[in-house]
Amino acid sequence: MAANEQEANEIVSRDEILQVENRILHQLMAANTVEAVEACVSYARFLRMSGLTSENYPLFLKMLEIENHWVLDALIGEKDPFLLLSTIPPNNYLVSTAFKLMTRWRPGGIYPKTLAIVLGVLQNAYSSPRDGYSIYSLTIADIDNLGKHLEQEVGQEEPKNRCILDILEKIGSLEGVRIDENMEQVARQALKIRTSFFDNTKMLEDVIPQVLIVRGDYRADELPPQQLYTD
Repeated sequence: MAANEQEANEIVSRDEILQVENRILHQLMAANTVEAVEACVSYARFLRMSGLTSENYPLFLKMLEIENHWVLDALIGEKDPFLLLSTIPPNNYLVSTAFKLMTRWRPGGIYPKTLAIVLGVLQNAYSSPRDGYSIYSLTIADIDNLGKHLEQEVGQEEPKNRCILDILEKIGSLEGVRIDENMEQVARQALKIRTSFFDNTKMLEDVIPQVLIVRGDYRADELPPQQLYTD
């Protein structure tokens, strides 16, 4: 009996330690103090140097929620952000998380390299639009939250715009496939947004809810680290 009680106490103790570790990690990833930012930069650098794998990629995705460009620079290093997650085969968790992030971020309210990482995931997933749709069934809200990040004033050759327009074109090609009505509606909305971008007489607000178009500034609230270490 005493041995069982001791074992139970040890289990509780381990659980308590895990809870404390989890709270500390959440505080670190909030990046709302200089100390947290510096720790987060080090953690991001550690992840990058450890290398992306099929086991740890959710941690890389979690880092994208940190709205601090110094942290993301440490995570990306010299790698092309569009290709950061390219070695992970598209799956429902990866793609649905990408769209959740696109929904969370306001246009201009996220570091461009962070946005590029997510766009790379979506471009890879919908390079074959029918396969992409089978992995994650898109909604009109998903399409609107993708299209809201377009910037008409900088033109179609801007890399972010070009990538979004390419994804919209791929999804729009599902029109007429008629696998289900949702696919038809999603494909039509993708084409509407794409057409609106190229039409000088229209604005994105004509096809996307105006509340989604409200711009932010990713630099407004981020804290810089006091020290930065180079590799």
